[in-house]
Amino acid sequence: MVVISDIMIQGAQMLLVLLLAPLLTGFVRKIKARLVRREGASVFQPYRDLLRLMRKEVVLADNASWLFRVTPYVTFAAIWVAAALVPTFATGLLFNWTADLIAIVALLGSARFFLALAGMDVGTSFGGIGSSREVMIAALAEPAMLLMVFCLALVAGSTQLSTVANVLASSYVGLRVSLGMALIALIMVALAENGRIPIDNPATHLELTMVHEAMVLEYSGRHLAMIEFGAFLKLLLYISLIACVFMPWKIAVFGSGPVAYAIDTGAYIVKLAVAGFLLALFETATAKMRVFRIPQFLGAALMLGLLGTLLLFVSRSF
Repeated sequence: MVVISDIMIQGAQMLLVLLLAPLLTGFVRKIKARLVRREGASVFQPYRDLLRLMRKEVVLADNASWLFRVTPYVTFAAIWVAAALVPTFATGLLFNWTADLIAIVALLGSARFFLALAGMDVGTSFGGIGSSREVMIAALAEPAMLLMVFCLALVAGSTQLSTVANVLASSYVGLRVSLGMALIALIMVALAENGRIPIDNPATHLELTMVHEAMVLEYSGRHLAMIEFGAFLKLLLYISLIACVFMPWKIAVFGSGPVAYAIDTGAYIVKLAVAGFLLALFETATAKMRVFRIPQFLGAALMLGLLGTLLLFVSRSF
């Protein structure tokens, strides 16, 4: 019975991120519309879009290989697993031993690798442009992400998310300059990885500037639904990661009971709402930068992660 209970709690977390991911994207779109004095679509519109795409027929190019067909499911599965590993309402769940920051970076890198290959598979010019830009962003975003992981590992003594959350929630850590640098670096990487402003504009299809949309122009039907769902999950993953690591309040310890789980699930939803509002406010007040300035932006994130790590090597109190 104990094993069944553990599986049910872990399954609840996996189902929770799956259900909340489209809602988070719809909430961000709604807030952005209201900030510019438009009515905007319903917060439930992403669910309708996914259902509509699932009903449509898949149209494939004549020269599309098996990689083009498999990529939507591979990317969706990798991102879903990574999002489900991040503690949302409780730490120390059944798959706690796999919830490692390096493993999450590897899963996201694998999804990006397959999507970049699929963008070049058909041979269209826009797909090649999007894939090359995606790889350029990844070449700077992944080292910045790994330096942030090393910074947290030096503070918590581990890369397991449950351990990191428990250590940072204690009074032993307190406020540190290195953790502030790691937080800013993670936010900058999250904006780049999710194709948000100022890196990319998710609401446009302008061929000369788009990155993510250029790679998926040839997809349709359920394949496009899987890719869009994966994009929703990735946004929720990064916000959950920021909330778990840098705002580890109201995260229950495994075995706390259903009441504590319910309260902390509500706290997690509040964190998502606050982060979604701040994201919408930032995107409304910020313009998209030129493509050639993206390396400078991510280079700043890389340097912040490096400085945070070096500060911890010099003095653990920083």
